[in-house]
Amino acid sequence: MLNKKTLGDIGEIAAVQYLESQGYNIIEKNFRCKLGEIDIIASDNDVIAFIEVKTRSSELFGQPGEAVNHHKQRKIVKTALAFISNKKLYDWMCRFDVVEVIADDSGNVININLIKNAFEYSGKYGY
Repeated sequence: MLNKKTLGDIGEIAAVQYLESQGYNIIEKNFRCKLGEIDIIASDNDVIAFIEVKTRSSELFGQPGEAVNHHKQRKIVKTALAFISNKKLYDWMCRFDVVEVIADDSGNVININLIKNAFEYSGKYGY
């Protein structure tokens, strides 16, 4: 059985490959600042997508994306705003996607599911 870090790394690699096959242009991976981390930042046509990757070895305890709760969403939004401010990308539309990855105990990817607009930003923290 793989440890959580290894499983997560496998999921992120698979997610990048999948997103690129869907026409996304990867801008940055594992963006970190004092507010949090965003797994993947990519452009999808004229939109910047802030993408959280959730990888699980089974669906026994629900879909991986269900782990992106309100608290996690708030952290992602605040981190995304920091990225936008840092890169001065004020004119871009943005959205928040989740990529769910299911991999077996050997690290073979069984399923990938992209949830576009998985959650929305209310504007509460500025922009």
